[in-house]
Amino acid sequence: MSLAQTANDNATPQPADEAMASAQQTTPPPAAAVPMPAWKMPLYMVASVLLFLTQGLGMNLLTANIYQLQGSFSATTTEVSWLSAAYMAPYASMSIALFKIRSQYGLRRFAELGIICFVIAAVLNLFVTDLHSALVVRTLSGMAAAPLSTLGFLYMLEPFPPERKLSLGISLALMCTLFASPVARIVSPSLLHFGGYQALYMFEMGLALIVLPIIYLLPLTAPPRAKVIQRLDILSYLLLAVGFGCLAVVLTLGRLYWWFEAPWIGVLLAISVGSVGAMLVMELPRANPLIDFRWLFSAANLRMAGVLLLFRFVSSEQSSTAANFYQQLGLLNDQTTTLYGIILLASLIGGLFCAFLMTTRYVETAHVLALALIAGGAFLDSQSTSLTRPPQMYLSQAMVAAGAAMFLPPVMANGFKTAMARGMQYIVNFLVIFVFTQSIGSLFASAMLGTFVTIREKFHSNVLVEHILLQDPIVAQRVSQLSAAYGKVLNDKMLLNAEGLALLGQQVTREAYILAYNDTFLVIGYSAVLGLIVILLHQAWRRLPWPWTDRTAVAAS
Repeated sequence: MSLAQTANDNATPQPADEAMASAQQTTPPPAAAVPMPAWKMPLYMVASVLLFLTQGLGMNLLTANIYQLQGSFSATTTEVSWLSAAYMAPYASMSIALFKIRSQYGLRRFAELGIICFVIAAVLNLFVTDLHSALVVRTLSGMAAAPLSTLGFLYMLEPFPPERKLSLGISLALMCTLFASPVARIVSPSLLHFGGYQALYMFEMGLALIVLPIIYLLPLTAPPRAKVIQRLDILSYLLLAVGFGCLAVVLTLGRLYWWFEAPWIGVLLAISVGSVGAMLVMELPRANPLIDFRWLFSAANLRMAGVLLLFRFVSSEQSSTAANFYQQLGLLNDQTTTLYGIILLASLIGGLFCAFLMTTRYVETAHVLALALIAGGAFLDSQSTSLTRPPQMYLSQAMVAAGAAMFLPPVMANGFKTAMARGMQYIVNFLVIFVFTQSIGSLFASAMLGTFVTIREKFHSNVLVEHILLQDPIVAQRVSQLSAAYGKVLNDKMLLNAEGLALLGQQVTREAYILAYNDTFLVIGYSAVLGLIVILLHQAWRRLPWPWTDRTAVAAS
């Protein structure tokens, strides 16, 4: 995403072949970077945090309040979920296009136009009157949010010297991407009480207006422009955007409409596969493709994509599974404020500790600690019951938050170094891996885990219902207790028993969902343990003194 654009601004790429090397030798070396004054560095860091919050809240304010917004739009939960799909459809691929646009037309124009477009999109949210107009505005917001994510990375990396950009800078930037979700849950109750849907996005517009002058007051170092956009690049990107957009809609809404029930899900999936396939056929013969699929599917890149997908899967324990679990328990955002405050603090601590590890030779320790923390937190959450409340999950969710903040920076730093070693044109290829595994991968993880919860709920419901027989004195006593509340208004004994059975059925469904979420937490925990074992075996394999191993290279790594 924007990391690649940052790398283009702040790193000197290695030559990809001898021709590039000879061209570099005839070019005067670039001037040494002038260190930024110490008093100015915090300003850029604060600007980065504000940019990440402004961009992230646009997506998370809706996700955090999807049940509360049903009344505002007179719509069901499934219909309101189309707003998330409309946002993610363009956002899933915009960063790939923005990298080349910024390279060709300049960073200054990119920053100014990006923030102005976001402010306009935020203002349009205030004029939303129904679900249809909200869908249009959310689509525009998804397109306008991608530049802000880019600018957030650029502002965090700007204060650091070149040797620290892919260690401290990238770690702090990725840490900031985790702040928007808990902040959205913390501020939502007050905002909804103040003014409903309009208050949520009035807050977003206020942040955008705060960020607007920052772009002009704190300029970024602009790299030289280059003509990098070719005509076929436009068609290739449009095919990629259609493919990723349709896939994002399918993954967002598939489990709500159910995968095999709505015909349009299959149609969108076919369009997605066809668009990406057409792009693949068009790109393979090109001398300078937008995406080098041969390099993209190399063994090293597939391993990196696997690690990134593993991160997305296990980190969904907090971002989607635990959040849906709270809603199933009937907990509202105002009841989880303290919990999300602890999550925010744990993310900060985990990110700072990872930034420290990135400056040492123990970088790979971050993966081990991250997976161990996430696995421990998931196993603790798998013991939940209907009496579980936020205080019982403070420790487990803090562990997951700290682990999520520590996992991604080492992988991203290594990926960028590998891409830049082959030349700056490969940054776009790395962007495809990053965007697919983080945007599409996040939607895929949420969809698969949500589907698993639904399937396990049906299983547990069937098992529990088998034991509910009115001939059982315990069941009969429970039905009588539940129906007693209606005894003063219902004189018919059969209707009274029916009400008691309905209430008992609701309790059975709730218990089945809790058991299903416990199963899901266990799956996430076992996945983290499996990933931890694979990473430890891989590190041991690299360090063993094999006869064919270059010991000097291993020691250096």
